[in-house]
Parts: sequence; C-alpha cells; structure tokens
Amino acid sequence: MKNQRILLALFLIYFVFAILLNSVGTVILQVINNYDVSKSGASILEAFKDLPIAAVSFLVASFLPRLGYKNAMLVALAIVTAACVAMPLLPSFATAKLLFLCVGVAFALVKVSVYSTLGLIATDRRHHASIMNTLEGVFMVGVLSAYWVFAHFIDSANPKSQSWLQVYWVLGGLCAFTFVLLLSTRFDESEAQLPAGRSRWEDFTAMFKLFTKPLVCVFVLTAFLYVLIEQSVGTWLPTFNNEILKLPAAMSVQVASIFAACLAIGRLSAGVVMRKVHWYTVMNGCVIGMAAMVLLALPLTRELAIDANVTWANAPLATFLFPLIGLFMAPIYPGINSVMLSSLPKNQHSAMTGLLVIFSALGGTTGSFITGYVFGNFSGHFAFYLTLVPITLVLITLFFFRRQVERSGEAVAQPA
Repeated sequence: MKNQRILLALFLIYFVFAILLNSVGTVILQVINNYDVSKSGASILEAFKDLPIAAVSFLVASFLPRLGYKNAMLVALAIVTAACVAMPLLPSFATAKLLFLCVGVAFALVKVSVYSTLGLIATDRRHHASIMNTLEGVFMVGVLSAYWVFAHFIDSANPKSQSWLQVYWVLGGLCAFTFVLLLSTRFDESEAQLPAGRSRWEDFTAMFKLFTKPLVCVFVLTAFLYVLIEQSVGTWLPTFNNEILKLPAAMSVQVASIFAACLAIGRLSAGVVMRKVHWYTVMNGCVIGMAAMVLLALPLTRELAIDANVTWANAPLATFLFPLIGLFMAPIYPGINSVMLSSLPKNQHSAMTGLLVIFSALGGTTGSFITGYVFGNFSGHFAFYLTLVPITLVLITLFFFRRQVERSGEAVAQPA
C-alpha cells in the first residue's frame, strides 16, 4: 500500500511536468500573438527550459542522494507551483521566461529523483521495467493532455486574449495537491545513501570519466541530434499549423496532439517489434521513415486553398499526415538509451543518465532556436525541410554507435 502511494505521487509529478515541459510550443504561439514577440525571440523560451535542465543536472545530479530524493521533489514542486501562480498574476513575456526557467530547474531535480526512487521500490528487474514503462506512459498522457488543456482556454476568435493564462491556476493547483501528497508519504531512502568516505568531487567527476569511452561519445552525439529533431518539430508544429496551414489557434494546438499520440503509439509498438528484430535494423528503418514523411508531407502544404471556416472535417491532408512522423521518431530515443545503458556496468548508469539529460537539453534548445530563426527569417517550409540534415546525421552516427557497441561487447567477452 505504501509503495502504491509513492507511485501515485511519482506518476502525478511526471504527469504535471509533461504538461509544463511540452507546453512550450503552445506558449510560443501565444506570446507571439499576445506580446508581439518575434519568432526568433519567442524561441528563447526553449532555452529557458532546457539550459537550466542541463546546468542543474551537471551541478547536482551526481550527489543528489545527499539532499534526498523526496526533499528534491518537494523543492521542485514548490518552485513550479509559485511559477504557475505568477503567470496569470503578472502576465508578460518575462514571466513566461521565468516560468520555463523554474520548470527546467525543477525537472532536473525531478527526473533524477523519480528514476532513482523507482529503483528503491522495485522488487525485481521485471517489476522495475513494468513501473518504468507505466511512468513513461503517464508522461505521454501528460504530453497529449497539454495540447487539449491549453486549447480549452485559448480564444481563437481573439488572438490578443489572455484567457489562456487561466490554465495556470489549474496546473498550480495540481502541483500543490501533488506537493501535499508527497509530503505526507513516507520514503525509505537508506539504500540510496552514498558511501561515507567518498567526496563530492569524486561523485562529480564520475560523469566526465565516461567521456574516455568512444561508445559514450558517439551515443551522446546521437541523442543530441535526435532531441534536436524532436524539439524542432514538436515545439514549432502549433505555429506551423497556424501560419502555414492557416488553422485557428486552438485547432493548431489540438492538431499538434496527433504528433504526441504518434510518439506514444510508436514507443509502445516498438517494444514489441524489438523483441524480434535487431535494434539497429529498427533504428535505421525509423530514421528512413522520418525522412520519407518530411518529403511526402511538406510538398502538400504549398498553395493550399483553405476554407474560411476550417474544421477537422475539411482541414488539408498535410494537417494529419506530417504529425505521423512521430510514429517513426518515437522508438529511436528509448532504443538507443536502452542499448547504451545495457553496455555499461550498473554502477555507471546514474552518471550516464546525467550526461544524457545534459545533452538532451542542449539538443532541444539548439533545435528550437535554429527552427525558430529559419521559420522567422525564411519560411516554415524551409525550416521543416532543414530537419533532413540532422536526420541524415543520425543515420551516420547510428552506424558508428553500432560499431562501438559491438566492440564494447567483444571487450567484455575477452578473458581477464
């Protein structure tokens, strides 16, 4: 019963952070409309979210057990509750920046703490895999919910309306409820204590020692490129729907949920496929499928004749076709993560996760910034066509990643 209460708290935390993290594309669209911010200027919100995740992970992830996982999650929830309340009370672009800064700092604390807590309450390896999959499933439900929850508060008839800010009272209330639930739940973190004789400097430097492995270097580059692509599409899809496909603002956000749904379906189905097909074959097929969707869908977005009263029934085909890229995109990130962690000793998994969080955050910021700049200075078509460059690079890095994985396996197999 106690573990079920802990899991409920963890699931709620991940659910609300999924909404906040994946609302950046919607908020970019709204600040452009409400505060007359340029596209390249609005893209800075991605940096305010991702760079703190990287910085805080870099500074505290290695010795977070000293603070305590429960305490870290309570601090994170308190931060985002205050930030959500500030949004409707102090409406401005600066407050939006502050919100995502707080979300980034808090999520860095949450991700390490939640993943580590799962290890403390899991009874065995299968149980751990089960609750981890459920956790990621809850996260995807949060991603899907973000589009519809925000769309409910958006006034498409009045782009300057700030009614959308009322959503933050709901999110702030959810954060506060989760804080109380977590505070009243007992945690046993005794197994997570770091060795008494080990210094914080030794904890801190453990991550950097991993860079001596070529396998790790190729992996972080592949992860960086993947997140760059995912954030380029996910963050700017609502704006693409609104400006290129000429959909109403609320519908632009709702349609983007198709992309999130495809990510969820792709990850669940890939888990079955990869039991029978080699991971490298699956990854290559996914990358090629991504490129094919870009080349197939984007030409359909040119010279569109849009009905003045566009609805789901008469929206252009590209509205539903391009988000299907998520089906092919979804399996890559968890796939390469699983292969990477399986290639390392278990005592290096936490350090490797720290590196993964840092480079994922940097990739997300880079992708959003480049796409925002190209979108604003050239065109939305060109911005999304540009994703073919990192897609090609991922195909190349996957080849070298497989080679390093095989060499790593051979090295482990050699007798001492």
